[in-house]
Amino acid sequence: MSDTTFLGLPAFPSAARGALADAQLRRNLAYATGTIRDKRAAAVQELDDWEQLREAGRAVKERTLRHLDHYLPQLEERVIAAGGQVHWARDAQEACRIVVGLVHDTGEREVVKVKSMATQEIGLNGALARAGIAAYETDLAELIVQLGEDQPSHLLVPAIHRNRAEIREIFLRRMAERGTPAPAGLGDDPHELAEAARLHLRDTFLRAKVAVSGANFLVAETGTAVVVESEGNGRMCLTLPETLISVVGIEKVVPTWRDLEVFLQLLPRSATGERMNPYTSTWTGTADGDGPRAFHLVLLDAGRTATLADPVGRQALNCIRCSACLNVCPVYERVGGHTYGSVYSGPIGAILNPQLRGTTSEVDRSLPYASTLCGACYEVCPVKIDIPEVLVHLRARVVDESRSRPLPKPERLAMSAARWVLSRPARLAAAQRAGSVAGRLIGRNGRITRLPRPLSGWTDARDIPSPPPESFRTWWKRNR
Repeated sequence: MSDTTFLGLPAFPSAARGALADAQLRRNLAYATGTIRDKRAAAVQELDDWEQLREAGRAVKERTLRHLDHYLPQLEERVIAAGGQVHWARDAQEACRIVVGLVHDTGEREVVKVKSMATQEIGLNGALARAGIAAYETDLAELIVQLGEDQPSHLLVPAIHRNRAEIREIFLRRMAERGTPAPAGLGDDPHELAEAARLHLRDTFLRAKVAVSGANFLVAETGTAVVVESEGNGRMCLTLPETLISVVGIEKVVPTWRDLEVFLQLLPRSATGERMNPYTSTWTGTADGDGPRAFHLVLLDAGRTATLADPVGRQALNCIRCSACLNVCPVYERVGGHTYGSVYSGPIGAILNPQLRGTTSEVDRSLPYASTLCGACYEVCPVKIDIPEVLVHLRARVVDESRSRPLPKPERLAMSAARWVLSRPARLAAAQRAGSVAGRLIGRNGRITRLPRPLSGWTDARDIPSPPPESFRTWWKRNR
């Protein structure tokens, strides 16, 4: 699965069932997310004003989204004034067409890439490959995913589902096919693996003439793009090539550098548990003798404008892609990112994908239910996205949309039976008495552990309390 698209994957319940059966995957996820959680907690505790920072981040994002009609034209004006070019893409297909055309115009047949959620969202690598252009991922985790012909499973650590031994095998097996091979005798020590990646990528960095990136933020007042990273590969891509193409969602705009300062405190602590990112790269258009000679900014809509129209759902666009919600989610920790059918996984993916892509597919209709609604994601979100609220809101939307489609036959029968019982008090009383009798017959120690099909779908995963021997209705009639 080398093309960065998840279309065609099964809906969440089916995908999760397979993931739960993979014990090694669960061990990898539990170790990695637990480590990141602990680092984040320690970094956050250092700040007395963390909650005030969260509120400031939320306020900046919401104010900016309300006034995108002002900040986006301002951004375009500043980018052009600084020597860059701005392109507007309504959807993924248009964005890919623009990028492929820009690369073709350079005459090059390969690009180096900075880790970018937006380019994964639109399936850019696949579009480039179909146009005869090779795309080389340079982020270590993205390189692992690409060499393994895999899909990313985490916003921040795309190869979180792989352990060191698996990564070593991928490097030994695949690096030689794409350039500098893995060193002989390569072990699985993280330092050795990182050095092997550096050696493998060095020639690619030095020969590449075109780079493709995303951006964490766009500063409207100066037309500046910002990328934060931990490895330095992004810095190489942003400075060495002659042409730089950045694909960025329209929601990544912040009004001023002063606003940016808030997020440069929130993002590293929430993402990697660091006080600041080791590399923060900013670029404003082009400059003679410094960096790329041509800069193209592709502003991506792809469902974002439609999401803005939803007063509840639009808060998903506040996301700064820190992945804190994934690292605390009990569902994600057990099933991983591939089950969400998108590059956006975990709790944020469960509310972002159905809005960006719509709920026409079974995959996207299932995502709002991929949660226990425990609220841990809301507690750690650095911009205070109320993910449980949006999940419930989207569940209601899925139900409302389903009213126009015929219900499955078992569900129709169940609803008809419930309507018949609930329409008469005497029928409800009889059903309650029957339930009490049945509970005494099949329950043990006050619990029902097994029911016949189709109700076995519930008891296969959990027990239910036996009905009380006497209903409230009967008790009230006897005592009052």
